Amino acid sequence: MGFFSFFSKEKKETLDKGLSKTKESVFSKIARAVAGKSKVDDEVLDNLEEVLITSDVGVETTLNIIKRIEKRAAADKYVNTQELNLILRDEIAALLTENNSDDVADFDIPIARKPYVIMVVGVNGVGKTTTIGKLAYQFKKAGKSVYLGAADTFRAAAVEQLMIWGERVGVPVVKQKMGADPASVAYDTLSSAVANNADVVIIDTAGRLHNKVGLMNELTKIKNVMKKVVPDAPDEVLLVLDGSTGQNAFEQAKQFTLATEVTAMAITKLDGTAKGGVVIGISDQFKIPVKYIGLGEGMEDLQVFRKNEFVDSLFGENA
Repeated sequence: MGFFSFFSKEKKETLDKGLSKTKESVFSKIARAVAGKSKVDDEVLDNLEEVLITSDVGVETTLNIIKRIEKRAAADKYVNTQELNLILRDEIAALLTENNSDDVADFDIPIARKPYVIMVVGVNGVGKTTTIGKLAYQFKKAGKSVYLGAADTFRAAAVEQLMIWGERVGVPVVKQKMGADPASVAYDTLSSAVANNADVVIIDTAGRLHNKVGLMNELTKIKNVMKKVVPDAPDEVLLVLDGSTGQNAFEQAKQFTLATEVTAMAITKLDGTAKGGVVIGISDQFKIPVKYIGLGEGMEDLQVFRKNEFVDSLFGENA
């Protein structure tokens, strides 16, 4: 059983702390945007538009939010600036609800069939391998047996880092020599997992974006080879993005969604940045569920993304 109905005090504190820089930045900007105003007029909306865009929510999503606020203000006839935070909170929550699937029940696998195969994609440096290690830890903590596949065979550091995480968490890592065929590593990993009746398999992949065609071909080959062992694999293609890169994360999401069928996203490093608005924009623009968020270096600092808790932490006592 997951912890869907139990969002612990510790997790809420981690979330609040992780989003504190974004919260402080956004609300100090909003306070300046409405200073001296008694009602929401065109100038306030223009200022709010600038606040959201500079908070990395993204232009299209910002315009969507502004349009919603205009509609609310028109319907309510009169909206003062004190109500603006509450309306903004409501509309962002509604936007996330519309553009994401249901919140998942903590670190659990949604199907009974084993193994559940996750292929992880993303450029180097976004926290991909660390996210895999933390996922392995959380799945193991939930009582699942986990296998990791080191299919990023182009970087020795990637394989070494995954091996370190495997030892730390206490899960097996399947690897081959440097430069080996990534699809071959994926095949070996799934074969070992099936032979040992494992619950979850997580496959790391190379994060090279300089040649989209090459990336697409490589990811397609890995998928096809995995299907020889587990016909429905992968069950999930998880794109890891670095939240602190703001608009660059949008571009990475665009490139990877063109290269392969991404089914879920993990947005990392939100604790060290004021660019947490990127979660809202990416969710809206790509219509792909943000499944996990990274809020620190600790094992427990990767959290399942829950829309309402995220909005509550972002707005806190300001709404």
